[in-house]
Amino acid sequence: MTLVYTLEDLPDVAKKLISNIKHKIILFDASMGTGKTTLIKEICKQLGVQDVISSPTYSLVNEYKSNNGLIYHFDFYRIENEEEAYHIGFEEYLDSDAWVFIEWPDKIANLLPENVSKVKIDLLENQKRSLSYN
Repeated sequence: MTLVYTLEDLPDVAKKLISNIKHKIILFDASMGTGKTTLIKEICKQLGVQDVISSPTYSLVNEYKSNNGLIYHFDFYRIENEEEAYHIGFEEYLDSDAWVFIEWPDKIANLLPENVSKVKIDLLENQKRSLSYN
C-alpha cells in the first residue's frame, strides 16, 4: 500500500497504518529529516499515549504506555555495531508482544525477526511524502 500525504494528513495516515499493518514490530526506513519520528509520534498519539513522545536518539529506546499496552520506540542511528543493541536487551523487547517501532533498522539487520512490517517514507516535492508499507 502506498499513500501520498502532507503533515496535515498525519492523523489519517497513522490510523490507516495502525488498522492495516500486519505486525506490531515496525521498521521505519527513511533518510534523515524525512519524518520518521513525526509519524511515530502520531501513531503513538492514535494508540492513546499520553506521555511526551520524543526521539530516543541518545537513549536508544523510549517506552510509552498506551491504551493498548506498552510501546517501545528505538532509534539506532548512533550505534556503532549490533552488539550495542544486543547489550540493551533488544531481543527481549521483540518478545514482549508490545508495539515496537524501529528507526534505522539497517544498523541491526541481523537481530531482526522475520515477522515485521516495513514502512518506507520518501520526501516528495511541495512538502509531500510518499509512504509505502506491508
